[in-house]
Amino acid sequence: MTPAQTRPLALITGASSGIGAAFARAYAARGHDLALSARRADRLEALAAELSARYGVEAFAIPADLAAFEAHKTLLDALAARGRTVDVLVNNAGFSIAESFAAVPWDRQRDFLMTLVVNACGLAYGVIPAMAEKGSGSIINVASLAGLAPGVAGHSLYPGAKSLMIKFSEALDAELRAKGVKVTALCPGFTVTEFAEANGTQSQMDASPRRLFQTAQEVAEIGIAANARGQVVVVPGLHNKIAAALMRYLPATLVRALLMRASAKYRLGD
Repeated sequence: MTPAQTRPLALITGASSGIGAAFARAYAARGHDLALSARRADRLEALAAELSARYGVEAFAIPADLAAFEAHKTLLDALAARGRTVDVLVNNAGFSIAESFAAVPWDRQRDFLMTLVVNACGLAYGVIPAMAEKGSGSIINVASLAGLAPGVAGHSLYPGAKSLMIKFSEALDAELRAKGVKVTALCPGFTVTEFAEANGTQSQMDASPRRLFQTAQEVAEIGIAANARGQVVVVPGLHNKIAAALMRYLPATLVRALLMRASAKYRLGD
């Protein structure tokens, strides 16, 4: 084996910024090689060069658009060509659509599902056999506090997609824990990233109280620590834990009414 092949490899999607980039930095600091994927090749290459130089690990970019059909194969084939297998998978790539469901072209909604659900599950499917054979491995699915909430107007598919990733993580844990593979659904709330800028709600986010926000670095570190101790669902931040508890124990009709009112300002259009 080459020296690089003796180090564990973390495959991180949505790695060009935000929580994905924070995961990349956290795993590089822990001595992991990095396979970084996102659409923006220039950012990936810059981050890979930065982390390779700083931590002495091998970091490389695999540009890919996970909205494409079977896009997960692009990543897995690129790793196979390098003779590498995945020790850590971080399914982080994603976006949201702030408009109502029917106000957006179907191909955009389809791209959302391909990115957040289909290809994320495809990556998990692709890396699990080697992890199970080795008797070790980690899968972190970046879900959301929204996955614990009822659906409201706008961001129509987002709570459902994130809820699926939570339930999917629980199912994988039930199937894989005895084989040495740890699976975690990470459910952050408001986080300082480019997420709101991308969906057109940055001005609304800027008006929200800063005490409600966590940094991407905080979220990534909490996710890694939770996975290491075998925690399946983790909600980072005391304020988010309180919100999750209220959504669980308050009457569903009351929770939905409150969230409908609170979320209205983060919805664009009708």
